[in-house]
Amino acid sequence: MSVTSEEAAREALRQRQGAGARYDSPAAPARELAWARRGTAYFARKLNELTDAELYDPSLLPGWTRAHLVAHVGYNARALTRLVEWARTGVETPMYASTEQRNAEIERGATLPARALRNLFAHAEVHLNVEWRDLTDAGWDAQVRTAQGRLVPARETAWMRTREVWVHAVDLDNGGSFDDVPPDLLAELLADVQRSWARREERVGLTLAPTGGEPVVVGNGGPTVSGALPDLVRWLTGRGVRRLTSSDGEIPDIPRWF
Repeated sequence: MSVTSEEAAREALRQRQGAGARYDSPAAPARELAWARRGTAYFARKLNELTDAELYDPSLLPGWTRAHLVAHVGYNARALTRLVEWARTGVETPMYASTEQRNAEIERGATLPARALRNLFAHAEVHLNVEWRDLTDAGWDAQVRTAQGRLVPARETAWMRTREVWVHAVDLDNGGSFDDVPPDLLAELLADVQRSWARREERVGLTLAPTGGEPVVVGNGGPTVSGALPDLVRWLTGRGVRRLTSSDGEIPDIPRWF
């Protein structure tokens, strides 16, 4: 079997780091973990570009400051860590005690001093990475329950984190853009929106026509919405309409993502 340049680079890194370093298990979802880690670095960069005072200005999410957003992303890492711990130990540890507890946690987090908010984000993502790297091959397929009540294998946590960090980096509203998201990840986000609609049995009929790509028929089809893939994903994830056109002259209303 041929070895890719990425695999060769990983092996060279392991040789440099030595026997004491920790690595993901062979059964880990390598693609999704790479997306999550790259997205974490992207979110961190956009966060670090903000002054402490700017953290308390509005984000793109209605009713939330950037501090709310940073608290949410930090506490989300802790919640996903609990799911990975559940998969590793077999002891049930839910993401949140309740929706009310989750919301109260974010509201309290949004009042933290800027330094504490930055530390929350940094420390929580390191802890999550440690748990991911300690998870065995079997652990990645252990069943855990999401905050929405779905039973999923622990490998799903990598995708859940991917969505959080990339999309909320844009929500910080300081220059983050869907244009910065890797094209293969954009395609997966588009598919994720469709999966979410299907689980909720939403009745959606339209055709998506990404520039330079193959059309995507949703439901039984309908008006064709055309534009660059980043702009289509922005719209599908509820972040507004930019540079899109519709075959019937009006961009249709669509259900929420999740």
